[in-house]
Amino acid sequence: MDINSIRKRLNQLQTTNNRTSNLWKPQPGKQVIRVLPYKHNKDNPFIELFFHFGLNNKTYLSPITFGRPDPIEEFAQKLKTSGNREEYQMARKLEAKMRTFAPVIVRGEEAQGVRFWGFGKTVYQELLSVIADPDYGDITDAVSGRDVSVEFITAEESGASFPKTTIRVKPNQNPIVEDKAQLEGLLENQKDITELYQELSYEELTDVLNQWLNPEASEDGDAKEAAPASTVAAESAKVEDASAAFDELFNK
Repeated sequence: MDINSIRKRLNQLQTTNNRTSNLWKPQPGKQVIRVLPYKHNKDNPFIELFFHFGLNNKTYLSPITFGRPDPIEEFAQKLKTSGNREEYQMARKLEAKMRTFAPVIVRGEEAQGVRFWGFGKTVYQELLSVIADPDYGDITDAVSGRDVSVEFITAEESGASFPKTTIRVKPNQNPIVEDKAQLEGLLENQKDITELYQELSYEELTDVLNQWLNPEASEDGDAKEAAPASTVAAESAKVEDASAAFDELFNK
């Protein structure tokens, strides 16, 4: 028995369970939340993480999140400069995509504590625009901040290919909670979100990329530095709209 493999798998399962209980995903309809100051970076409540989507039907945290080298990102940038249109399109789908998170409490569910809400570029820009507006300012302020109404519309309801999330920052200012002890608990009892996602090593991500590009060869342990254009074109077709699908993935 390979004890190291057993321990690795146990760690993966524990990480997944921990992540599920600490993430909030909007349900169909409207909900009201409050974005909180982030304990681990009090200057900015928004945490930008980068992920690779759709490799071997999995999502991987990119080391570029932490300023570290990423072989998948390096390969994508190499494809971009090849001069081949199909390889450029594949690079756009392979390259890491940003997902922004913020610590929130859900109104009516305050007892569940602080969870992290992950959202895409459109919602992120809307939140930043509101905060940059002097008529609103810091909507996360513990005393004079503002709640946010979140409406989640499923693809079936809208008739679109993917679900849609819209927000509206409420005009009235109000405290996060009235009770000081509860407020302190919400501000202090926050996870470091980077602990919720496993970061693979450079070598492990290289194996992931090789397996995706050469699934047959990977079973024999053969690795290729790059794939021919025909392979690139075939793999490119696997992910038709990575950005939209990425939003759908995090809202399932």
